[in-house]
Parts: sequence; structure tokens; C-alpha cells
Amino acid sequence: MPRLTKKLVETLPCSSAATYAWDDQLSGFGVKILPTGKKKYVVKYRVGGGRTGRPRWYLVGAHGQLTCEQAREIATQVLAAVARGEDPQGQKELLRAAPTVADLWKRFEDEHLPRKKPRSADGDRQIATAHLMPALGRLKVVDVSRKDIQALHHAMAEMPYQANRTIALMSKMMSLAEVWGYRPDGSNPCRHIVKYREQARQRYLSPDELIRVGKALSKALAANEINVHMDAAIRLLLLTGARVSEILGARWEWVDWNRRVIALPDSKTGAKPLFLSEQAIELLRLRKAAAEGSDNPYVIEGRLAGKPLVNLAKPWALIRKRAGVEDVRIHDLRHTAASIGVASGLNLPVIGRLLGHTQAATTQRYAHVDIDPALAAINTIGAAITASLNGETATRDEGAADTGESGRVNSGP
Repeated sequence: MPRLTKKLVETLPCSSAATYAWDDQLSGFGVKILPTGKKKYVVKYRVGGGRTGRPRWYLVGAHGQLTCEQAREIATQVLAAVARGEDPQGQKELLRAAPTVADLWKRFEDEHLPRKKPRSADGDRQIATAHLMPALGRLKVVDVSRKDIQALHHAMAEMPYQANRTIALMSKMMSLAEVWGYRPDGSNPCRHIVKYREQARQRYLSPDELIRVGKALSKALAANEINVHMDAAIRLLLLTGARVSEILGARWEWVDWNRRVIALPDSKTGAKPLFLSEQAIELLRLRKAAAEGSDNPYVIEGRLAGKPLVNLAKPWALIRKRAGVEDVRIHDLRHTAASIGVASGLNLPVIGRLLGHTQAATTQRYAHVDIDPALAAINTIGAAITASLNGETATRDEGAADTGESGRVNSGP
């Protein structure tokens, strides 16, 4: 067969079976003629060298989509790669089989998420479902570029917090992709992406707003719009400064009545105590008495037997609307407890300890320390919050927390 040309290729006849025509100048370059009349340019070579090497077929492209000379140029490049000891078809197959971002997420979800706390893992799943998979899921992991990451980040500009969390999750996935051999080392495309500036939200209930919240709770409870567990959960959030998950997940076995703490075996910052004011203790005693005979292990019971209340979104939405504080999130109740403590003259280290603003190891170091200063602080907060919720004016218990000129809390004589 002479040199392949456009004219020659177009005149090649088809038969009932596929046939081949080979170029006599570029060894291995040919055209496959299908029974349908379609013609495809191919390259045949051997991997391993010599006649004993394993034969490989590389599809260059279809005649009509490529000219004969374009196909010849590609075939020349393929054969040059073979001469260098490469396997172009093998590389093509590897690329075709290479994992996509969706595949990477599946492995990340199976192998990495179980190591994270459930709430954090759930947050990652929400981000992946809402943002990562729709934008990048179909891309090959090895093909994801910084341009792709920047485009996703820019598209989320109106939600800077979510945008930054999305890039952080993608960055972790790309780092593991390198570990798992999906990308070359040091190729994380999320590097050097400038995160959006996040404005820290500082919102807490004023004394007047606390009074309105207290009235809204009482009215909603009396009207059976919320139940006693929802009411208790919201009040405990204010009285302890705890996170929602810490209150809803609290079990009676963790309540240490003598030490006046709920000893959480785990939390966002590890094991820690939730200090209980006299007001919180009284609330818990009432709930314990009402739960007499119940086999539910949770302080805040849910609708299902033996299960905790799982969400305060609807009851809190009702309360904040009734109280006229619709911009206050449930997490802002934690800020409220802290703000009242600071306003009462308590020092920041004690406030930080009450709210668990320490690493798990640091929290453990306090396990054997006298907790009187912390209990005095939580009593101050509890008294102020309870007074406001009841529509009263708080009066300081002079023995609860004595603050000197430095603002430090002193316990004892």
C-alpha cells in the first residue's frame, strides 16, 4: 500500500468485515475501514520492544474529523513516544479510568469522614452535595486546576463563610488525592486561593430582649406550642452557655449533682464539664422528677422513645418571632451567657473555661482543680438570666463572685 492520502483513503472500499490499509512510509500508521464505510486512523505498535512485545492499538481519530495529514502528524508523535519507551494507549486508558472528583469524594466519605465528629462530618456532606459535586464532580481529579477552584470560589462570593468552608474541604480532599496517588505530590490546586474575609457575628440578647424571650417561652408552653423539653433546652442553653449539641445530647448519667456539672465525655473541644448554676440545677431537678419512671436516658427527651430531641430550629423560630428577636440565632444564646458574665465583671479566662474555649488537653488539666471560681461565675450568669427571663431585675449575690479592681474572680474569704 502506498502513502496514505485523502484521495486514497476516500476510495478505499468497505467489505463485510473490518479491513486495514497501511501507510508504506510511516510504519504502524494505517486506516481501519469498517463495514459501515466509516474509516478511522490507527497506530499499531508493540510495548516492550521487538517482535515479542505486546501489540497495542492507538485510535487516532475518524477520517472527516481529521484530515489524513493531521492524522499522520498525531501518529508520528505517538510513534516517537513509543520510541522513548512510553505506552501512549496505556496512558490513554489510565486517564480514561482515572477517578473523578465524585469518586474521590466517595473514598473520602468512606475512609476519612468516620474519623471526624458526626456534626463535622455532616457539615462536609452538606457542602459536598450542595456545592462541590454540582460544580466539579464530573472532572477527573488529575485535571482539576486552580482556575476551576477559583471559579467555584468566585461563584460563591455572596456566601463567604460557605465559600471558604467549601475550599477548605476541597483542599483536604486534594491533599488526600496526592496521598492516594490520584495527583502528583505538591499539586493541590487549592493552594494560594485567597479566602473571603469573614465578619465575626456578635449578637446577644439584651436584658429587655431576655425578658421578652422569657414571656414568649411561658406563653408558648402554656398554649402547648412547645413542650417542656423544648422549653428546658432553651433555658439550659442560656444558663450554661453550652452548644446546642451538648444540651440535646446530654444524658442523665453524666449529671454529677454533687459537683454540679454535666460531665460531657466528648464535645467539639473534647471531654469537658458543663458547669451548672443553682438555677440550672433546679431546672434539672424538676425535669428529673417529671421523668420519674421513664427509661429515656436523655435529659432533653425527643418524640421517639429512648431518643433525644434532635432539633430546636422550629421551637426557637417561634420564640424569637414572638419575642421580636428574629435576627437571633440559637447559637447566639451561648453568646448571651458569655456577654452577661463579662458585664457582671467576670474575667475572660473564667468565661472561656465555662464555655469550653480550651483544647481538650487543657480541659483535662482542670479535672482535679477546685471548681469554686467557675461555679461562682455560672451562678452569677444563672441569676442574671433567670431574673430577666422572669421579668425581674437581677440583684448580685455578694457571695457569688467577688471581683477586685483587676476584674479577677476570687473565691472564698
